[in-house]
Amino acid sequence: MIARVLIWFVAMMGLASLCTAQQSSAGDGIPGLAGKKVLIVYLSRTGNTKAIAELIHKLTGGILVQLELVTPYPNDYQEQVAQVVRENSSGFLPPLKTKVDSIDRFDVVFIGFPTWDMKMPPPVKTFLHEYNLAGKTVIPFNTNAGYGVGSGFETVKDLCPKSRVLTGFSIQGGIERDGVLFVMKGKKAEEAEAGVRSWLKTLPMD
Repeated sequence: MIARVLIWFVAMMGLASLCTAQQSSAGDGIPGLAGKKVLIVYLSRTGNTKAIAELIHKLTGGILVQLELVTPYPNDYQEQVAQVVRENSSGFLPPLKTKVDSIDRFDVVFIGFPTWDMKMPPPVKTFLHEYNLAGKTVIPFNTNAGYGVGSGFETVKDLCPKSRVLTGFSIQGGIERDGVLFVMKGKKAEEAEAGVRSWLKTLPMD
């Protein structure tokens, strides 16, 4: 009986140690992030921004949230581009299906999006209008078709005037107009993870 109790105790201690290691692994090696509550919000059409968001989540922990619309964009690329141009011209903010509970509890908010029309996509603008990120550290990240971020990171600063906005991360993803969709695999995925790791370690989280 005593032997069985000892075996059970040793097994439980081992399990507790394993759980502690798993919980503390996210955020290890990232200065200033320990103990902070992290939210990672992203918009992704072809999966590339989602892949970067998942890498950030893997390295920082926290909560991962994908933005979804009440009325999704058309599947056809050209129709979607035309709709986005109209929305940018009119200032229309498409309603979000996604809801984030208790935004106040987060200290750090990562905002991820692809470049559309060389701008921040309208749904991300909706999110930044709907949620008050004042006093939080806001960190943008981006995927694009090779033409860069456009005005996206500047828009984050404009829409988060009372937040501490840190240097963003950007990487080339797919080129949907050419039929090149998800590319974050193989060597590209390795390159992306190395880039994200390096970027996170340079951020002044304190």
